Amino acid sequence: MRDHVLGKLPKDYDLASTATPDDVIRIFGRRRTVAVGASFGVVMVQGPDKAAGQIEVATFRSDGDYLDGRRPSSVMFCRPEEDARRRDFTINGMFFDPIDETVIDYVGGREDLAAGIVRAIGDPIARFTEDKLRMLRAVRFAATFGFALDPATAAAVYHLRQQISQISEERIAQELKRMLSHETRAHSFRLLIQTGLFIEVFPELNSEASGGKRDAELTLMERTLHYLISEQFEPAMALMLRSLHQPSLPPPKTAKIEAICRRLKLSNDEVDAICWLAESLPILSDIPRKPLHVRKPLLDHPYFEWLLQMSAAIAAAENRVAFDVDFCRNYVSSLRGSKLCPLPLVDGQDLKARHVPEGPVFRVLLTKIRNEQLDEILTNRATALERLNTLIAESQGL
Repeated sequence: MRDHVLGKLPKDYDLASTATPDDVIRIFGRRRTVAVGASFGVVMVQGPDKAAGQIEVATFRSDGDYLDGRRPSSVMFCRPEEDARRRDFTINGMFFDPIDETVIDYVGGREDLAAGIVRAIGDPIARFTEDKLRMLRAVRFAATFGFALDPATAAAVYHLRQQISQISEERIAQELKRMLSHETRAHSFRLLIQTGLFIEVFPELNSEASGGKRDAELTLMERTLHYLISEQFEPAMALMLRSLHQPSLPPPKTAKIEAICRRLKLSNDEVDAICWLAESLPILSDIPRKPLHVRKPLLDHPYFEWLLQMSAAIAAAENRVAFDVDFCRNYVSSLRGSKLCPLPLVDGQDLKARHVPEGPVFRVLLTKIRNEQLDEILTNRATALERLNTLIAESQGL
């Protein structure tokens, strides 16, 4: 209903009525219904074919006590007005009567949509106590629609912010992904800071910096997120966590970043991407002066475009030209893919053929040859094998 009033095409539709789950199953038949949440008054109705999809049908209900900070312990079927008043925000508490084609609004949702306000229905403390995830949803809705948080609603979030830890990490991560993959991610970041949720979600980022220095850091991060052009959440996450990258330590230099990602139950691919981006950003700095064996693998990496987006956003936030980004794009456009990352001239079989025992020396010799190949010192297999013989002799003290 919210999107309809805003003049947007809704992504999906949910249907609510006085019909009980048993009524819905009887009307549509057991073969076309799935009682996904019958105890909460929810039945999924399948369309006549797969292309038609499915729709969630809920019975108007009021909720019992919330004992786990997420779901009610019981529900009671009720009238529409009671159902509306137990929902989260006024902009989400409206109904549409498809027969009369009228908006039914018991909670002032239309007024708040027109005013651009995200406001909890009734007592915001009560709404957030019932379901702690609503605090993050308040931030996401306000940012996504470019709305303001109602002062009482924002104050309630700040008051209850520490209780966000009662929500599973997976649900928190889901909300973060939706915030950080949206073009309004900078607005989300600002609201997370203002409501105190940011440090509750990322306690590892509670910087020792204080006062004006910390304010400056947060302002710069908000500006950077504002200029970030990406439809993915990984670059934004890497930007926020990059201060935890520790280049002075031996690998893994991104251990702290990985620990946060694992805590949030991100997938292995997401963790790998975020860690690589945070670790590679300093390498991209002053890339024209880097040797080719450093430059080429970076430019050939599948996440390199995200890295350029991050670097460009940082440059824009700092009011400077993104020279490194421009250089990389020009350099890549001047090369063919085979030249950027050619097949290795030698491999482990060449070492075994020369009776080099397997162990650390394998990696050292192969890396040395590979670097010289990428630096265009070795240009063919014959010279590479000759160089390999020399290195083996040196490693054996001959």
